[in-house]
Amino acid sequence: MRLFALVSGTFLIFLAACGSIENTSIKLGEVTRSLFYAPQYVALEKGFFEEEGLDVELQTVWGGDKTMTALLSDGIDVALVGAETSIYVYAQDSNDYAINFAQLTQTDGTFLVAKEQQPDFEWEDLKGSSFLGQRKGGMPQMVGEFVLKQHNIDPHNDLNLSQNIDFANIPSAFASGDYDYVQLFEPTASVFEKEGNGHVVASFGEESGHVPYTVFMAKQSYMSENEDNVDAFTRAVYKAQNWVEETDPAEIAEVIQPYFEDVDLDILTSSIERYKNQGSFATDPILDEEEWNNLKDIMEEAGELPEDVPYKDLVNTEIAEEVINN
Repeated sequence: MRLFALVSGTFLIFLAACGSIENTSIKLGEVTRSLFYAPQYVALEKGFFEEEGLDVELQTVWGGDKTMTALLSDGIDVALVGAETSIYVYAQDSNDYAINFAQLTQTDGTFLVAKEQQPDFEWEDLKGSSFLGQRKGGMPQMVGEFVLKQHNIDPHNDLNLSQNIDFANIPSAFASGDYDYVQLFEPTASVFEKEGNGHVVASFGEESGHVPYTVFMAKQSYMSENEDNVDAFTRAVYKAQNWVEETDPAEIAEVIQPYFEDVDLDILTSSIERYKNQGSFATDPILDEEEWNNLKDIMEEAGELPEDVPYKDLVNTEIAEEVINN
């Protein structure tokens, strides 16, 4: 009896200990709150991170420079931000620069929105117009300039280009200002259409091709010291990517609506459908070399590439490849 009681007591203690095990905490900082990042919110809401033993704390940092500052100062562990920011940091001779390890979006996420309806829009129509652009050096602006130049439009000479509005204030500035065109992400573009404040006439994502637009990255030191965490994080992202790829936009919208409480469900659904149709959501976390080179071409065309950073220096695909193969 004593032996039975001892064994039973030990077993109960073991169960209690197992029950008290906590998930590993990861502080994740996103550069902005965007429907463009739908698979990330799916990973959070569907419990994919928790399944991998992670407790992911999401915060919106608002801006690429602020996001990288938070990452480099250990305010966050992982950043979701444009891959170009890792190049900027590397070029500053950082001793502990950021490594891109999992890609989330693979096209530009902005749409060209006109103040007036233009059913027969041609890119040539932009010449001489008042264009509200994005922040200089950021991916939206660089991709925008790249696409415009492909259509023989010099953004600095053929347009009345404005770049002095903060990212968060661009939609309201366009709605109230005397601008003809603007670059907008979803769901803002669809909201503008619904309210009659603008009309989508073209997609920069379709025009620019595949590019590592938004990527999860972490410092070298964090990745070397927390390899298991990064592996688990990437597995959760890949689960979410597969789920988004296989799921109807309406169901995706319902899952991520808590992150966009002020947006109607029908707008969320149509926005997700628009992104899915143009292949904006990456279907796996691998950032390939062709995409990296396309990014550098875009940066160089915009005059923002500080140096030719080798793919192997700033991109780690081993984790993503292992996740996919297993």
